[in-house]
Amino acid sequence: MGSQPVQPTRKYRNFWGNSPETEEEYYALHGVSGASTHFTAPSGRSLFTRSWAPLVGPPRALLFMIHGYGNDTGWTMQLTATFLASHGFACFAADLPGHGRSPGLRAFVPDLNLVLHDLQAFFQSVRARPQNHGRKSFLYGESMGGALCLLMHLSMPADSWAGAVLVAPMCKISDRIKPPWPVEMALRFVARFAPTLPVVPMADLVEKSVKVPEKRVLAMCNPMRYFGKPRLGTVVELLRVTDELGSRLHEVSIPFLVLHGSADEVTDPAVSKALYEEARSEDKSIKIYDGMLHSLLFGEPDENVAMVRQDILAWLNERCSDQHEINIERI
Repeated sequence: MGSQPVQPTRKYRNFWGNSPETEEEYYALHGVSGASTHFTAPSGRSLFTRSWAPLVGPPRALLFMIHGYGNDTGWTMQLTATFLASHGFACFAADLPGHGRSPGLRAFVPDLNLVLHDLQAFFQSVRARPQNHGRKSFLYGESMGGALCLLMHLSMPADSWAGAVLVAPMCKISDRIKPPWPVEMALRFVARFAPTLPVVPMADLVEKSVKVPEKRVLAMCNPMRYFGKPRLGTVVELLRVTDELGSRLHEVSIPFLVLHGSADEVTDPAVSKALYEEARSEDKSIKIYDGMLHSLLFGEPDENVAMVRQDILAWLNERCSDQHEINIERI
């Protein structure tokens, strides 16, 4: 399974700390309801899913969230989902195969196209519910999840989604954590015969992503996070997908907000800039945060996290207003 980092001596029972005691109490404090279930995709694969909704009134829009590599929906992503649900957005997410509480070999993702099909089936099942008819639907992705959002957009009709929020999207793996070229070629060769081997040399992603030391400790307490070395098949597939996305940025037409830290050493902010410049979307926005790392919505100081949250909320609010629809029609 690869070497595991030394776990911190201080333990947290929950993603927010130790108080309140339960998720239900935490949600209630923020005016949100939460639920979880399993979804069986047409492929037969099972996904563990979560949802968060405002307690008062119908949701303003639906937000479909995709987490990053090695992560899951049950820990730090809930902080963002709870915040957005408390402001009127119904949020839905699934643990990717091999991640969190979804079945599969841990962090083994040999075919992201199959993952994409499963996510599409889950998202479409939510959108088909009678209470959701006519509601705007947005995509939201962090890191590898951002890449999946773009792949989903490119594989569906252009008007399928009202927009996408892309947080440090993995349109390219940063050269600062990629193996050197000779090593990469050797890994690609060995992956043909032993794709599940967790032997890829890579920097500690928590160390590279999370700026605040106390939050680094909290991130390492996630009981569902994968801490082993990346598996050969997963890395080869991520390289394939990021190569594909890098060549298709000009095809992106969805309204989007892309956010990236200038000091991100996991995914490359220069590629987010290229996405913004090359995409043919008429409605596109970019935020590059000076000195911030990869984990924009958890790993930064609280004031930085609050700033990023507000930027996302403002972008969603504007696109859920009647005035914005009038302005778009006039373009």
